[in-house]
Amino acid sequence: MMKFSLPLALLAVFFFASCAEEQPPPTTQHHRGAPYASTETQEYPPPQQPFNPNGPVQPMSTPPPQIATSPPPAAAPEKKVAKGDYPYGIPVPGKPHLVESPYSPGKYIDVEGFPPGTEVKDPYTDKIFLVP
Repeated sequence: MMKFSLPLALLAVFFFASCAEEQPPPTTQHHRGAPYASTETQEYPPPQQPFNPNGPVQPMSTPPPQIATSPPPAAAPEKKVAKGDYPYGIPVPGKPHLVESPYSPGKYIDVEGFPPGTEVKDPYTDKIFLVP
């Protein structure tokens, strides 16, 4: 009977211990860092804007392949040519500030801010043409 009472006593102790109300463990907040290194240099990068072909031109890190801005000519051409000898750019339908270069067909140039008749340099060929 002694062999039977010892396991019964231990079982009773475990039973009463499990019935006792335990206090929940204290909650601790763990702040974990990101599992990857951050590649952003700014805290809040600017939001991506939708493309608006009629909107103002914003500077880009790399120039677009088909559209280029044309600054006013910094230096006069090597030989002086009368203003009437330069061809005019070809206006692009539906694009008020874009013209097609007379020297490089299929290439568009932004001439926003230049009044009509202004001499501008084709950035693809470095030749002068007039704003229509």
